[in-house]
Amino acid sequence: MTPATVAIHVCGVTCRTARGQTPRLTTFALLHFYLLTSSFYLPPPVLHLTETDVAELLEMPLVIDVMQQAFLRWAAGEADNVPRVRAKGKGIVLHSMCAAADYLGLVGWKEYTTTRHGARFHVGLYEQESGRLIALIEADRLGQMRTGAVSGLAAKYLAPSGARRMGLLGSGWQAESQLLAMHAACDLEQALVYSRDAEKRQAFAARMSQQLQIEVVAVDEPRQAVEGLPIVVTATSSRQPVFDGAWLSPGTLVCAMGSNWLNKAEIDRETVRRAAVVVCDSVDACRHEAGDFTPSLEHGEFTWDTAVELRDIVAGQREARVSDDIVIFKSVGLALEDVALGGKLLELARDRGLGRN
Repeated sequence: MTPATVAIHVCGVTCRTARGQTPRLTTFALLHFYLLTSSFYLPPPVLHLTETDVAELLEMPLVIDVMQQAFLRWAAGEADNVPRVRAKGKGIVLHSMCAAADYLGLVGWKEYTTTRHGARFHVGLYEQESGRLIALIEADRLGQMRTGAVSGLAAKYLAPSGARRMGLLGSGWQAESQLLAMHAACDLEQALVYSRDAEKRQAFAARMSQQLQIEVVAVDEPRQAVEGLPIVVTATSSRQPVFDGAWLSPGTLVCAMGSNWLNKAEIDRETVRRAAVVVCDSVDACRHEAGDFTPSLEHGEFTWDTAVELRDIVAGQREARVSDDIVIFKSVGLALEDVALGGKLLELARDRGLGRN
């Protein structure tokens, strides 16, 4: 019996083969059509980075450099930031923030939830040209590191010359990266740490002393972490001021990062009154979230018109400080910081083969 001829028509290409033979031309035609027809292209895979991946890839000096580049490019008009908004449900708050980084070819968001079980953070990155989602990053460690790094960046420009000692109010997760960043930015020799729980602050001091190989001392009173020190950092969840502004020495840089709600404050009216200048990671974002200034605003002791953008300081568009000025740096956290660091993580992960699609 003569072998039957099988005709297979694929997108205008007809291939004939004897029954039982491998239809090689048919396979070729399928591949040819798949590769040349853009509507059939599969989008590039989305890279997923876990908290473990992020921790492996990030070191504080690198993160400070990434933040410096982000604020420089923002000052040059090559980035945009949208302040955080919150949706409140029964037992949960969804926090949403987004940014565009033209200089990286990326746009992205950070979303996180807070419940009685804690907080869960994610950053999403989109390719600017195509609009495709290209990365999904677990972002607790990312957020901790960029928050510390922005304080470190501010200290590079705003701390008194030769500052090698600091006071730290707080001994939790965020306090750790604040200390890491100040050490990286200022080459610290000593840090005095106070928090309400004596056992926790002592454990924190011991752990960070070993990690940084500097003197980290747990102190018994908040005044000991403020008085006579050139840098004072607040990294707490307190709703009330954690120190008296009268304790500050002339020339001190105060970095207040713990409050991003209008009903919470770590610094008092006296601190704000004594400050020659208030510098913000974003004045717009701080207007909506920095409860540290609410009492001073209500008493007519401060106006947002006098606040200075950190990006203008970094870009050299504004004077950083006069030697004896008390300066406040207030940060509430920005999506641009997350997108910028997410972009660096994407680059590093691809280079090192980390993450999964």
